[in-house]
Amino acid sequence: MTPITIITIIIIYFGILIGISHYISKKDSSNDAFFSANKNAKWYLVAFGMIGTALSGVTFISVPGEVGSPNGEQFKYFQFVLGNAVGFLLTASVLLPLYYKYNLVSIYTYIEKKLGHYSYKSAASIFLLSRTIGSAFRLYLVVIVLQRYVFDYFGIPFFATVLIALLLIYAYTYKGGLKTIIVTDTLQTFFLVASVIFTIIFICHSLDLSAVEAFETIKNSNYSKIFFFEDFISSRYHFLKQFIGGIFVTLAMVGLDQDLMQKNLSCKNIKEAQKNMYSFTAIFVVINLFFLGVGALLYIYAEKNGIQVPLDLATGKPRTDLLFPEIAFNYLNIVPAIIFLLGLTAATFATTDSALTALTTSFCIDFLHMDKKKDDASNVWKRKVVHLVFSLLMFLVIILFNAINDASVVSMIFKIASYTYGPLLGLFAFAILFNNRTVKDKLVPIICILAPFLTLWLSNNSATLLGGYVFDNELILVNGLITVLLLLCTSQSKALNKIN
Repeated sequence: MTPITIITIIIIYFGILIGISHYISKKDSSNDAFFSANKNAKWYLVAFGMIGTALSGVTFISVPGEVGSPNGEQFKYFQFVLGNAVGFLLTASVLLPLYYKYNLVSIYTYIEKKLGHYSYKSAASIFLLSRTIGSAFRLYLVVIVLQRYVFDYFGIPFFATVLIALLLIYAYTYKGGLKTIIVTDTLQTFFLVASVIFTIIFICHSLDLSAVEAFETIKNSNYSKIFFFEDFISSRYHFLKQFIGGIFVTLAMVGLDQDLMQKNLSCKNIKEAQKNMYSFTAIFVVINLFFLGVGALLYIYAEKNGIQVPLDLATGKPRTDLLFPEIAFNYLNIVPAIIFLLGLTAATFATTDSALTALTTSFCIDFLHMDKKKDDASNVWKRKVVHLVFSLLMFLVIILFNAINDASVVSMIFKIASYTYGPLLGLFAFAILFNNRTVKDKLVPIICILAPFLTLWLSNNSATLLGGYVFDNELILVNGLITVLLLLCTSQSKALNKIN
């Protein structure tokens, strides 16, 4: 597929999204529609659209790529997905009832009610920092793919590619916000799911395999091992580490994240929101299994046709997450290539548009204290400016990532950003479990900074301190526990506080 064909498809794709946005925002572009979709979203649309938000473009290309990683990862990611499923169910049964009980727009106002002003600002700040860096990192990795296979052909510089991508997202989200995104993300999730299914069909056809034969081929290949129970101490892949990590990563990065929860809070009531979460969980597990199946088939196809894993242009090392685009663009015919492009674009922008809307909502509610019911020109203008500022901020962060041009450093920045969700987990856990204690509110920001650094230090020295133990995804639980312990040490019982 030629770069001109690719750019034409992207233009048509965004034309459709902007057209949908214009139609929806023409009816209602109020703050209430932007922040909470007027609390009138259909649960089944939210459930389906959340797949696109939860699965970024990085997941789209990296999960299949990791199946054949030299580290021997195979299907180990599915252990993490099973933990995710439990985390989603806990979110639906524990956290959503709290959010609906207090009728929250920003979920971090719960912390203000329970712990205090500075705790509340700390929680909201953690989200703004983590989501900005995390979303920028995900978009950065996918823009690299588009730059390599498309925009270099036209001589378009990297910064212009990033700017165009973010301006396109801004164009279809700045008016309608969440109300628009619920519809556009449903469409984008359709493209994402269709892309995975049709990719499997096309590769099976290229390998002359039926569905049953493909299943058997994957099962009997060197790529299909799911459960890893060997060497709990030193292996990152052990089932318990992946499963427990999956549960608490989901609770922190989904259940306590304004981005994913904002869509749930757009449903009419708690029952519809829970229907959404339960349906979403089932689809999420199945679609991830399909992604892993695509990965196995890609490596089987590459072996049969003598295709090597593409090299990173900066380091010269193999980049497994480039195998999917390499085969889709250069070895399959135009139809599967178009389907891959639509899936990658959908996965990337369904994540980023949702993140920008959530960042805007959190800043407007948590820091500007905007009333979603007030739609005077001043408030609407402020909201649009905040939305644009976060778009530009994400642009600057991506340019910084590209300037660093060191995969290990960039990955560490993203890893540290993911650590910051640990204090968020600790704050909510303390607020829910220790109602009888009062925190020293002004100390909470310091605790939220200290806990990730203690966690990072423990992770770097765990082999020495813990008899060779190596942490993986379960580290977020440790981070949360450290936060809770620090809060306990600096708090006192409400009864004693009253006496004093």
